Amino acid sequence: MRTIRRLIYGEVLIATGFVLLAFLSLFFFFDFVEELSSIGRTSRLDPSVVYELRHALLYVALLVPSRIYELMPISVLIGSVAVLARLAQSSEYTILRTSGLGPWKALRTLLGLGLIFVVLTFAVGDYMAPIADKTAQLLKARYQGKLSLGQTGAWLKEKQAYSNFSVNVGSLSPTGEIGEVRIFEFDNQGLLVSTLQADKGQIENDSSWTLANVTRREFDVAGQQSAKIVRSQHQTFRWPSAISAEMVSVALLKPDRMRTTDLYAYVQHLEANGQTAQRYEIEFWRKLFYPLSCLVMVVLALPFAYLHFRSGGITGYVFGGVMIGISFFLLNNVFGYIGNLNQWRPWLAAAAPAILYSFVSLGAFGWLVLRR
Repeated sequence: MRTIRRLIYGEVLIATGFVLLAFLSLFFFFDFVEELSSIGRTSRLDPSVVYELRHALLYVALLVPSRIYELMPISVLIGSVAVLARLAQSSEYTILRTSGLGPWKALRTLLGLGLIFVVLTFAVGDYMAPIADKTAQLLKARYQGKLSLGQTGAWLKEKQAYSNFSVNVGSLSPTGEIGEVRIFEFDNQGLLVSTLQADKGQIENDSSWTLANVTRREFDVAGQQSAKIVRSQHQTFRWPSAISAEMVSVALLKPDRMRTTDLYAYVQHLEANGQTAQRYEIEFWRKLFYPLSCLVMVVLALPFAYLHFRSGGITGYVFGGVMIGISFFLLNNVFGYIGNLNQWRPWLAAAAPAILYSFVSLGAFGWLVLRR
């Protein structure tokens, strides 16, 4: 059994590696073509800094871990289908069956292989991809100026003992410096107490923000007849806050490229401050369930070992495996959007594609393998 396991594992790992390499080469080319329009641009902060070809290549290379995470399940499916179908076509799998490889042993063997891919996918998606993607974005910001956080900036909320704050950050520099900061303070009755505008600032490690070139307006609404506005200027201003640099950088990364622990912490922050966290909760559960889809893929591939192939017929079955993988990839994204719009339970929206394909794979296994 150990020899059979070594044979199947080796063949599937090599085939999956080749499929993954082919997909990565294709996406690397597409990403690089997209970056060609940015080559030659100068930084808005320093005109002597130019975004060159080597910077574009490094930026695209840093996106590779994210691509590996996205493409791993479909690569596992195509690689497994190709290997099992080839073994069936050459009658090698028939020999393995007569040597004691029954359906349940074959299923356990492939599930063990799937667990290897699960661990690998989780490690890449939770450790390598977030670091590489953030480095890529900061690299681009270094050579093209500050990184804008969208048209309206990044919005965050924080509750403190006697006040509620709405914070808007417009940009983030490669050094971690924030720009175009606006802070709105409300009392517990929802009345605006003060506003603060700063050109730039730095988020310190002692739960505070150090802001520069600050304009602060305080509204005295104690009197019923008239309200006073007290305006003041500050070269530097320290604002105590529990909002960390990682929370601000959430706007820098897509939720699906964040670490699972960071997503969980951000969801807790949103819920503690009365903000909707549906989108991030779905992404959190997707981060947990997505690596497990590698198990679904290997089970989907197993029935291909029990099909009877004519000469040249293997190509059509491999193409069918490709279509199944693409449909899973698309359905996984669609269910995330549908679940967010219809306010489904986050774990259900994230797990629905894997559950659906699990039933399909087990149904195919029962019909083609056990009944036939």
